[in-house]
Amino acid sequence: MPRAKGGFVTRRRHKKVLKLTKGHRASKHTLYGRAHESMLKSLSYAYRHRRERKGDMRRLWIARINAATRAEGLTYSQFIHSLNEAGIEVNRKMLADIAVRDPQIFSQLTKIAKDTANSPA
Repeated sequence: MPRAKGGFVTRRRHKKVLKLTKGHRASKHTLYGRAHESMLKSLSYAYRHRRERKGDMRRLWIARINAATRAEGLTYSQFIHSLNEAGIEVNRKMLADIAVRDPQIFSQLTKIAKDTANSPA
């Protein structure tokens, strides 16, 4: 009986890795050993950055809200605190969207926040 070395399985595995590393630089997309290392790194970066993106988006929303509230004469923290005291529960994603797309409604929200901040506790 001839010796089975698993050439078919190995070739298929190698082709899969080389396909995943298609756009990588230098020998990282041609040599299997280098490509395998590159693939493992790139997949771990992709996993990590999918989670980082959530924080990046939150920072962007906060920056947009802060810019819009400062134009209205409030700071971001005063605005958020006043909205919470007024019982308005709108998340930062929606607030940033309102600030960019509908400034009139956002100015109404800042007016509510100012009224809440100025009212005696």
